[in-house]
Amino acid sequence: MRFGPPAILQTCATAGLLMCLSVSPIARATDALTPTGAERAGSADGRIPAWRGGLSTPPPGWQPEHGYPDPFADEVPLYVITPENMAAHLAELSPGLQALLKQRAGMRIPVYPTHRTLALPQSVYDATAKQRGQARVDGKRMLNYHQPAIPFSKPENAASVMFNHLNRWAGGVSSCSDWLPIHGSGSYYRVGWCQTIVQATHMDRLSQDGDGTYFLGRYDAPASLLGTIYLVHEPLDTAGDQRRAWIYNAGQRRVRRAPNLAFDNTADGTEGLATIDDGGGFNGSLERYDWTLAGKRELLIPYNAYKLADPSLRYEDMLKGALIDPSLMRYERHRVWVVEATLAPGMSHVYQRRTFYIDEDSWQIVMAEAYDGHGELWRVSLLPTIQLWDVPVMIPRAQMIHDLHNGGLLVTGLDNERRKPSMRWNVEGELKAFMPNALR
Repeated sequence: MRFGPPAILQTCATAGLLMCLSVSPIARATDALTPTGAERAGSADGRIPAWRGGLSTPPPGWQPEHGYPDPFADEVPLYVITPENMAAHLAELSPGLQALLKQRAGMRIPVYPTHRTLALPQSVYDATAKQRGQARVDGKRMLNYHQPAIPFSKPENAASVMFNHLNRWAGGVSSCSDWLPIHGSGSYYRVGWCQTIVQATHMDRLSQDGDGTYFLGRYDAPASLLGTIYLVHEPLDTAGDQRRAWIYNAGQRRVRRAPNLAFDNTADGTEGLATIDDGGGFNGSLERYDWTLAGKRELLIPYNAYKLADPSLRYEDMLKGALIDPSLMRYERHRVWVVEATLAPGMSHVYQRRTFYIDEDSWQIVMAEAYDGHGELWRVSLLPTIQLWDVPVMIPRAQMIHDLHNGGLLVTGLDNERRKPSMRWNVEGELKAFMPNALR
Protein backbone atom coordinates (compact mmCIF):
# COMPACT_ATOMS: atom_id res chain seq x y z
CA MET A 1 0.00 0.00 0.00
CA ARG A 2 1.16 3.53 -0.78
CA PHE A 3 0.55 6.16 1.88
CA GLY A 4 0.44 9.86 1.24
CA PRO A 5 1.52 12.59 3.64
CA PRO A 6 0.12 11.95 7.15
CA ALA A 7 -1.80 15.22 7.09
CA ILE A 8 -4.17 13.99 4.41
CA LEU A 9 -4.70 10.44 5.63
CA GLN A 10 -8.12 9.65 7.06
CA THR A 11 -7.53 7.14 9.84
CA CYS A 12 -10.20 4.65 10.81
CA ALA A 13 -8.97 3.19 14.10
CA THR A 14 -11.80 1.11 15.43
CA ALA A 15 -12.53 -2.26 16.98
CA GLY A 16 -8.84 -2.94 17.43
CA LEU A 17 -8.22 -2.44 13.71
CA LEU A 18 -6.14 0.20 12.00
CA MET A 19 -7.59 0.87 8.58
CA CYS A 20 -6.83 3.87 6.44
CA LEU A 21 -8.29 5.38 3.34
CA SER A 22 -5.47 4.79 0.93
CA VAL A 23 -3.96 7.61 -1.07
CA SER A 24 -2.78 6.28 -4.41
CA PRO A 25 -0.80 8.22 -7.04
CA ILE A 26 -3.92 8.80 -9.09
CA ALA A 27 -5.70 10.11 -6.00
CA ARG A 28 -3.01 12.76 -5.58
CA ALA A 29 -3.57 14.15 -9.05
CA THR A 30 -4.77 17.73 -9.37
CA ASP A 31 -7.72 16.95 -11.63
CA ALA A 32 -11.01 18.28 -10.25
CA LEU A 33 -12.65 14.89 -10.82
CA THR A 34 -11.88 11.50 -9.32
CA PRO A 35 -11.00 8.59 -11.65
CA THR A 36 -14.69 7.63 -11.65
CA GLY A 37 -15.94 11.11 -12.50
CA ALA A 38 -17.04 12.37 -9.08
CA GLU A 39 -16.14 15.76 -7.65
CA ARG A 40 -12.82 15.27 -5.89
CA ALA A 41 -13.29 18.21 -3.50
CA GLY A 42 -15.44 18.10 -0.42
CA SER A 43 -18.54 20.20 0.16
CA ALA A 44 -18.36 23.86 1.10
CA ASP A 45 -19.57 23.18 4.64
CA GLY A 46 -17.09 20.35 5.16
CA ARG A 47 -19.74 17.69 5.84
CA ILE A 48 -18.68 15.82 2.71
CA PRO A 49 -14.90 15.29 2.70
CA ALA A 50 -12.63 15.26 -0.32
CA TRP A 51 -12.01 11.89 -1.96
CA ARG A 52 -8.55 10.63 -0.94
CA GLY A 53 -8.39 7.33 -2.81
CA GLY A 54 -10.92 5.23 -0.96
CA LEU A 55 -10.64 2.17 1.25
CA SER A 56 -8.53 -0.53 -0.37
CA THR A 57 -6.31 -1.94 2.37
CA PRO A 58 -7.31 -4.87 4.62
CA PRO A 59 -6.59 -4.59 8.34
CA PRO A 60 -3.49 -6.39 9.65
CA GLY A 61 -3.99 -10.14 9.79
CA TRP A 62 -7.31 -9.99 7.97
CA GLN A 63 -8.46 -13.04 5.97
CA PRO A 64 -11.53 -13.30 3.72
CA GLU A 65 -13.18 -15.78 6.08
CA HIS A 66 -13.27 -13.00 8.68
CA GLY A 67 -15.90 -11.15 6.66
CA TYR A 68 -15.86 -7.35 6.64
CA PRO A 69 -15.66 -5.91 10.16
CA ASP A 70 -16.87 -2.35 10.57
CA PRO A 71 -13.95 0.09 10.19
CA PHE A 72 -16.11 2.80 11.81
CA ALA A 73 -17.46 0.75 14.72
CA ASP A 74 -16.43 3.33 17.34
CA GLU A 75 -18.35 6.16 15.72
CA VAL A 76 -21.65 7.31 17.18
CA PRO A 77 -24.43 9.10 15.31
CA LEU A 78 -24.10 12.85 14.92
CA TYR A 79 -27.88 12.98 15.28
CA VAL A 80 -30.90 10.75 14.74
CA ILE A 81 -33.86 11.83 12.62
CA THR A 82 -37.26 10.70 13.88
CA PRO A 83 -40.85 11.42 12.84
CA GLU A 84 -40.92 14.04 15.56
CA ASN A 85 -37.92 16.08 14.34
CA MET A 86 -37.93 15.33 10.61
CA ALA A 87 -39.39 18.75 9.75
CA ALA A 88 -36.00 20.29 10.58
CA HIS A 89 -34.22 17.96 8.14
CA LEU A 90 -36.46 17.90 5.06
CA ALA A 91 -33.78 19.46 2.83
CA GLU A 92 -31.52 16.43 3.27
CA LEU A 93 -34.23 13.75 3.08
CA SER A 94 -35.55 12.20 -0.11
CA PRO A 95 -39.35 11.86 -0.44
CA GLY A 96 -38.91 8.12 0.07
CA LEU A 97 -37.17 8.51 3.43
CA GLN A 98 -39.75 11.07 4.49
CA ALA A 99 -42.51 8.60 3.64
CA LEU A 100 -40.85 5.80 5.61
CA LEU A 101 -40.52 8.04 8.65
CA LYS A 102 -44.22 8.85 8.45
CA GLN A 103 -45.54 5.37 7.66
CA ARG A 104 -43.22 2.75 9.18
CA ALA A 105 -43.48 2.36 12.94
CA GLY A 106 -40.05 2.49 14.55
CA MET A 107 -38.32 4.09 11.56
CA ARG A 108 -35.26 6.14 12.53
CA ILE A 109 -32.39 7.62 10.50
CA PRO A 110 -29.08 7.62 12.39
CA VAL A 111 -26.71 10.09 10.70
CA TYR A 112 -22.96 9.47 10.91
CA PRO A 113 -19.83 11.26 9.65
CA THR A 114 -19.30 10.88 5.91
CA HIS A 115 -16.51 8.64 4.57
CA ARG A 116 -15.84 8.41 0.83
CA THR A 117 -14.62 4.82 0.77
CA LEU A 118 -15.06 3.93 -2.91
CA ALA A 119 -11.98 2.41 -4.56
CA LEU A 120 -11.76 0.34 -7.74
CA PRO A 121 -8.93 -1.57 -9.45
CA GLN A 122 -6.37 0.57 -11.21
CA SER A 123 -7.26 -1.23 -14.46
CA VAL A 124 -10.76 0.30 -14.30
CA TYR A 125 -9.34 3.78 -13.75
CA ASP A 126 -6.90 3.29 -16.65
CA ALA A 127 -9.60 2.03 -19.01
CA THR A 128 -11.87 4.95 -18.07
CA ALA A 129 -9.12 7.48 -18.76
CA LYS A 130 -8.23 5.81 -22.06
CA GLN A 131 -11.81 5.72 -23.34
CA ARG A 132 -12.86 9.12 -22.03
CA GLY A 133 -15.03 10.90 -24.59
CA GLN A 134 -15.55 7.85 -26.83
CA ALA A 135 -18.87 6.44 -25.59
CA ARG A 136 -21.95 8.35 -26.66
CA VAL A 137 -25.68 8.29 -26.08
CA ASP A 138 -28.01 7.94 -29.06
CA GLY A 139 -31.54 8.34 -27.76
CA LYS A 140 -31.88 5.50 -25.24
CA ARG A 141 -28.91 3.59 -26.60
CA MET A 142 -25.23 3.67 -25.74
CA LEU A 143 -22.71 3.31 -28.53
CA ASN A 144 -18.95 2.90 -28.80
CA TYR A 145 -18.37 1.61 -25.28
CA HIS A 146 -15.99 -1.10 -24.09
CA GLN A 147 -15.65 -2.65 -20.65
CA PRO A 148 -14.30 -2.21 -18.00
CA ALA A 149 -14.36 1.58 -18.35
CA ILE A 150 -16.96 3.82 -16.75
CA PRO A 151 -18.70 5.10 -19.89
CA PHE A 152 -19.23 8.76 -19.01
CA SER A 153 -16.88 10.56 -16.64
CA LYS A 154 -18.78 13.78 -17.28
CA PRO A 155 -22.42 12.80 -17.81
CA GLU A 156 -24.50 15.38 -19.61
CA ASN A 157 -27.91 13.71 -19.51
CA ALA A 158 -29.96 11.17 -17.60
CA ALA A 159 -29.18 8.29 -19.95
CA SER A 160 -25.42 8.69 -19.46
CA VAL A 161 -25.87 8.58 -15.67
CA MET A 162 -27.98 5.43 -15.94
CA PHE A 163 -25.49 3.79 -18.29
CA ASN A 164 -22.76 4.49 -15.74
CA HIS A 165 -24.86 2.64 -13.17
CA LEU A 166 -25.64 -0.24 -15.50
CA ASN A 167 -21.99 -0.67 -16.47
CA ARG A 168 -20.29 -0.21 -13.10
CA TRP A 169 -17.41 -2.63 -12.72
CA ALA A 170 -17.92 -6.12 -11.28
CA GLY A 171 -15.54 -8.30 -13.30
CA GLY A 172 -16.58 -11.78 -12.24
CA VAL A 173 -18.32 -12.67 -8.99
CA SER A 174 -19.98 -15.76 -7.59
CA SER A 175 -22.13 -15.55 -4.45
CA CYS A 176 -24.95 -17.06 -2.45
CA SER A 177 -27.40 -14.97 -0.43
CA ASP A 178 -30.88 -14.97 1.01
CA TRP A 179 -34.06 -13.10 0.20
CA LEU A 180 -36.63 -12.41 2.90
CA PRO A 181 -40.17 -11.61 1.68
CA ILE A 182 -41.73 -10.00 4.77
CA HIS A 183 -45.43 -9.38 5.27
CA GLY A 184 -46.75 -6.34 7.08
CA SER A 185 -47.28 -8.52 10.16
CA GLY A 186 -43.54 -9.26 10.26
CA SER A 187 -43.80 -12.92 9.20
CA TYR A 188 -41.30 -14.06 6.57
CA TYR A 189 -39.57 -17.04 5.01
CA ARG A 190 -36.12 -17.56 3.49
CA VAL A 191 -35.41 -17.84 -0.22
CA GLY A 192 -31.89 -19.01 -1.03
CA TRP A 193 -30.27 -17.67 -4.19
CA CYS A 194 -26.86 -18.42 -5.73
CA GLN A 195 -25.56 -16.56 -8.76
CA THR A 196 -22.52 -16.06 -10.95
CA ILE A 197 -22.11 -12.80 -12.85
CA VAL A 198 -19.23 -12.45 -15.30
CA GLN A 199 -18.59 -9.39 -17.44
CA ALA A 200 -17.10 -9.76 -20.89
CA THR A 201 -13.61 -8.80 -19.69
CA HIS A 202 -13.51 -11.97 -17.55
CA MET A 203 -14.83 -14.43 -20.16
CA ASP A 204 -12.62 -16.83 -22.09
CA ARG A 205 -14.48 -15.83 -25.26
CA LEU A 206 -17.69 -14.05 -26.20
CA SER A 207 -20.83 -15.00 -28.04
CA GLN A 208 -21.50 -13.45 -31.44
CA ASP A 209 -24.21 -11.18 -30.04
CA GLY A 210 -22.04 -8.50 -28.42
CA ASP A 211 -22.92 -9.44 -24.87
CA GLY A 212 -21.53 -7.43 -21.98
CA THR A 213 -22.52 -9.57 -19.01
CA TYR A 214 -23.35 -13.22 -18.46
CA PHE A 215 -25.57 -14.26 -15.57
CA LEU A 216 -26.38 -17.68 -14.11
CA GLY A 217 -28.64 -17.97 -11.05
CA ARG A 218 -30.33 -20.80 -9.15
CA TYR A 219 -32.44 -21.24 -6.03
CA ASP A 220 -31.21 -23.41 -3.17
CA ALA A 221 -34.26 -22.84 -0.91
CA PRO A 222 -37.15 -23.40 -0.36
CA ALA A 223 -37.70 -26.93 -1.64
CA SER A 224 -40.43 -25.79 -4.03
CA LEU A 225 -37.90 -23.70 -6.00
CA LEU A 226 -34.99 -26.14 -6.06
CA GLY A 227 -33.87 -26.95 -9.58
CA THR A 228 -35.03 -23.66 -11.10
CA ILE A 229 -32.13 -22.02 -12.95
CA TYR A 230 -31.98 -18.76 -14.89
CA LEU A 231 -29.49 -17.88 -17.60
CA VAL A 232 -29.17 -14.34 -18.97
CA HIS A 233 -27.01 -12.81 -21.70
CA GLU A 234 -27.10 -9.04 -21.16
CA PRO A 235 -26.05 -6.93 -24.14
CA LEU A 236 -23.90 -3.83 -23.78
CA ASP A 237 -26.45 -1.84 -25.76
CA THR A 238 -29.52 -2.66 -23.68
CA ALA A 239 -31.93 -0.79 -25.96
CA GLY A 240 -30.52 -1.87 -29.28
CA ASP A 241 -30.38 -5.57 -28.41
CA GLN A 242 -32.90 -7.53 -26.41
CA ARG A 243 -31.88 -9.31 -23.23
CA ARG A 244 -31.66 -13.04 -23.95
CA ALA A 245 -32.85 -15.21 -21.10
CA TRP A 246 -33.59 -18.88 -20.50
CA ILE A 247 -35.04 -20.88 -17.62
CA TYR A 248 -34.53 -24.51 -16.65
CA ASN A 249 -37.20 -26.17 -14.54
CA ALA A 250 -36.22 -29.44 -12.86
CA GLY A 251 -39.79 -30.71 -12.86
CA GLN A 252 -40.16 -30.27 -16.62
CA ARG A 253 -36.53 -31.16 -17.30
CA ARG A 254 -36.27 -28.78 -20.18
CA VAL A 255 -34.79 -25.41 -21.07
CA ARG A 256 -37.05 -22.73 -22.50
CA ARG A 257 -36.74 -19.08 -23.37
CA ALA A 258 -37.73 -16.63 -20.63
CA PRO A 259 -38.75 -13.39 -22.38
CA ASN A 260 -40.57 -12.27 -19.24
CA LEU A 261 -37.37 -12.02 -17.22
CA ALA A 262 -37.34 -8.24 -17.62
CA PHE A 263 -39.18 -5.00 -16.92
CA ASP A 264 -42.20 -5.23 -14.57
CA ASN A 265 -42.52 -8.98 -14.39
CA THR A 266 -41.86 -10.61 -11.03
CA ALA A 267 -39.47 -13.37 -10.02
CA ASP A 268 -40.32 -16.46 -8.00
CA GLY A 269 -39.70 -15.98 -4.30
CA THR A 270 -40.43 -12.24 -4.17
CA GLU A 271 -44.12 -12.49 -3.23
CA GLY A 272 -44.77 -9.83 -5.87
CA LEU A 273 -42.96 -7.21 -3.80
CA ALA A 274 -40.58 -6.18 -6.59
CA THR A 275 -40.27 -6.11 -10.35
CA ILE A 276 -37.43 -7.73 -12.26
CA ASP A 277 -35.96 -4.34 -13.13
CA ASP A 278 -35.96 -3.29 -9.45
CA GLY A 279 -32.93 -5.51 -8.89
CA GLY A 280 -29.78 -3.56 -8.04
CA GLY A 281 -31.83 -0.36 -8.03
CA PHE A 282 -32.49 -0.68 -11.76
CA ASN A 283 -31.40 -3.10 -14.47
CA GLY A 284 -32.14 -3.68 -18.13
CA SER A 285 -33.25 -1.42 -20.93
CA LEU A 286 -34.14 2.28 -20.71
CA GLU A 287 -36.68 1.98 -23.50
CA ARG A 288 -39.94 2.11 -21.52
CA TYR A 289 -39.30 5.48 -19.90
CA ASP A 290 -38.47 9.06 -20.79
CA TRP A 291 -35.51 10.15 -18.69
CA THR A 292 -34.70 13.51 -17.11
CA LEU A 293 -31.57 14.52 -15.24
CA ALA A 294 -32.68 16.56 -12.23
CA GLY A 295 -29.11 17.43 -11.28
CA LYS A 296 -26.94 16.66 -8.28
CA ARG A 297 -27.96 17.03 -4.63
CA GLU A 298 -26.43 16.56 -1.20
CA LEU A 299 -28.64 14.05 0.59
CA LEU A 300 -28.56 11.50 3.36
CA ILE A 301 -28.12 8.03 1.89
CA PRO A 302 -27.46 4.55 3.34
CA TYR A 303 -23.68 4.08 3.15
CA ASN A 304 -20.83 2.10 4.75
CA ALA A 305 -23.40 -0.28 6.21
CA TYR A 306 -20.92 -2.71 7.75
CA LYS A 307 -23.19 -3.40 10.73
CA LEU A 308 -25.48 -5.30 8.37
CA ALA A 309 -22.58 -7.64 7.54
CA ASP A 310 -22.09 -8.88 11.10
CA PRO A 311 -22.04 -12.71 10.77
CA SER A 312 -23.23 -13.12 14.37
CA LEU A 313 -26.61 -11.59 13.52
CA ARG A 314 -29.61 -13.81 12.89
CA TYR A 315 -32.27 -12.63 10.49
CA GLU A 316 -34.95 -12.67 13.17
CA ASP A 317 -32.78 -10.33 15.23
CA MET A 318 -32.24 -7.96 12.30
CA LEU A 319 -35.93 -7.39 11.72
CA LYS A 320 -38.26 -5.10 13.60
CA GLY A 321 -41.58 -5.99 12.03
CA ALA A 322 -41.43 -5.07 8.33
CA LEU A 323 -38.29 -3.01 8.87
CA ILE A 324 -34.59 -3.68 9.21
CA ASP A 325 -33.58 -2.63 12.73
CA PRO A 326 -32.70 1.09 12.30
CA SER A 327 -29.78 0.69 14.74
CA LEU A 328 -28.08 -1.52 12.12
CA MET A 329 -28.35 1.18 9.47
CA ARG A 330 -25.94 4.01 8.80
CA TYR A 331 -26.74 7.15 6.82
CA GLU A 332 -24.18 9.66 5.57
CA ARG A 333 -24.38 12.89 3.61
CA HIS A 334 -23.14 12.38 0.03
CA ARG A 335 -23.61 13.95 -3.37
CA VAL A 336 -25.97 12.01 -5.60
CA TRP A 337 -27.22 12.36 -9.13
CA VAL A 338 -31.01 12.51 -9.24
CA VAL A 339 -32.68 10.94 -12.29
CA GLU A 340 -36.41 11.01 -13.03
CA ALA A 341 -38.10 8.42 -15.25
CA THR A 342 -41.62 8.89 -16.63
CA LEU A 343 -43.45 6.17 -18.54
CA ALA A 344 -43.06 6.87 -22.25
CA PRO A 345 -46.13 7.18 -24.52
CA GLY A 346 -47.30 3.80 -25.75
CA MET A 347 -45.26 1.89 -23.16
CA SER A 348 -46.53 -0.15 -20.24
CA HIS A 349 -45.11 -0.70 -16.76
CA VAL A 350 -46.66 -0.99 -13.30
CA TYR A 351 -44.58 2.02 -12.26
CA GLN A 352 -45.83 5.23 -13.85
CA ARG A 353 -42.91 7.26 -12.55
CA ARG A 354 -39.58 6.53 -10.83
CA THR A 355 -36.82 8.51 -9.16
CA PHE A 356 -33.27 7.21 -8.78
CA TYR A 357 -30.50 8.49 -6.54
CA ILE A 358 -27.03 7.52 -7.81
CA ASP A 359 -23.92 7.86 -5.66
CA GLU A 360 -21.43 10.12 -7.47
CA ASP A 361 -18.42 8.00 -6.44
CA SER A 362 -19.58 4.45 -7.21
CA TRP A 363 -22.40 5.09 -9.73
CA GLN A 364 -24.48 2.69 -7.67
CA ILE A 365 -28.16 3.48 -7.17
CA VAL A 366 -28.48 3.86 -3.40
CA MET A 367 -32.16 4.84 -3.20
CA ALA A 368 -35.12 4.63 -5.56
CA GLU A 369 -38.78 5.58 -5.49
CA ALA A 370 -41.57 4.11 -7.61
CA TYR A 371 -45.03 5.64 -8.14
CA ASP A 372 -48.23 3.88 -9.17
CA GLY A 373 -50.63 4.82 -11.96
CA HIS A 374 -52.40 7.31 -9.70
CA GLY A 375 -49.19 9.18 -8.99
CA GLU A 376 -48.92 7.89 -5.41
CA LEU A 377 -45.62 6.79 -3.94
CA TRP A 378 -45.76 2.99 -3.93
CA ARG A 379 -42.31 1.53 -3.23
CA VAL A 380 -39.15 2.87 -1.64
CA SER A 381 -35.92 1.01 -2.26
CA LEU A 382 -32.77 1.37 -0.13
CA LEU A 383 -29.42 -0.13 -1.14
CA PRO A 384 -26.92 0.46 1.70
CA THR A 385 -23.40 0.05 0.38
CA ILE A 386 -20.14 -1.33 1.74
CA GLN A 387 -16.64 -1.14 0.31
CA LEU A 388 -14.90 -4.50 -0.07
CA TRP A 389 -11.31 -3.45 0.49
CA ASP A 390 -9.68 -6.62 -0.82
CA VAL A 391 -11.28 -6.58 -4.31
CA PRO A 392 -11.61 -3.50 -4.27
CA VAL A 393 -15.21 -2.66 -5.14
CA MET A 394 -18.30 -1.08 -3.59
CA ILE A 395 -21.50 -3.12 -3.56
CA PRO A 396 -24.96 -2.92 -1.96
CA ARG A 397 -24.83 -4.94 1.27
CA ALA A 398 -28.54 -5.59 0.80
CA GLN A 399 -31.55 -4.21 -1.02
CA MET A 400 -34.69 -3.28 0.90
CA ILE A 401 -37.85 -2.65 -1.10
CA HIS A 402 -40.59 -1.20 1.09
CA ASP A 403 -44.14 -1.51 -0.24
CA LEU A 404 -46.12 1.43 1.15
CA HIS A 405 -49.44 0.08 -0.14
CA ASN A 406 -49.50 -3.29 1.64
CA GLY A 407 -46.88 -2.69 4.36
CA GLY A 408 -44.59 -5.45 3.06
CA LEU A 409 -40.81 -5.50 2.67
CA LEU A 410 -38.51 -7.51 0.44
CA VAL A 411 -34.90 -7.77 1.63
CA THR A 412 -32.36 -9.34 -0.73
CA GLY A 413 -28.62 -9.88 -0.59
CA LEU A 414 -28.28 -10.98 3.04
CA ASP A 415 -25.78 -13.72 3.88
CA ASN A 416 -25.46 -13.48 7.67
CA GLU A 417 -26.72 -17.04 8.15
CA ARG A 418 -24.67 -18.38 5.25
CA ARG A 419 -21.40 -20.24 5.61
CA LYS A 420 -18.50 -17.82 5.02
CA PRO A 421 -17.25 -16.64 2.66
CA SER A 422 -20.32 -16.37 0.47
CA MET A 423 -18.67 -14.27 -2.27
CA ARG A 424 -15.80 -15.05 -4.65
CA TRP A 425 -14.42 -12.27 -6.82
CA ASN A 426 -12.28 -12.23 -9.97
CA VAL A 427 -14.10 -15.30 -11.22
CA GLU A 428 -13.17 -16.25 -14.78
CA GLY A 429 -16.02 -17.48 -16.98
CA GLU A 430 -16.16 -20.02 -19.78
CA LEU A 431 -18.71 -19.32 -22.47
CA LYS A 432 -19.71 -22.98 -22.72
CA ALA A 433 -20.92 -22.84 -19.09
CA PHE A 434 -23.23 -19.94 -19.96
CA MET A 435 -24.98 -21.54 -22.90
CA PRO A 436 -28.56 -22.91 -22.79
CA ASN A 437 -27.53 -26.50 -23.42
CA ALA A 438 -25.34 -26.35 -20.29
CA LEU A 439 -28.32 -25.80 -17.99
CA ARG A 440 -29.40 -29.43 -18.16
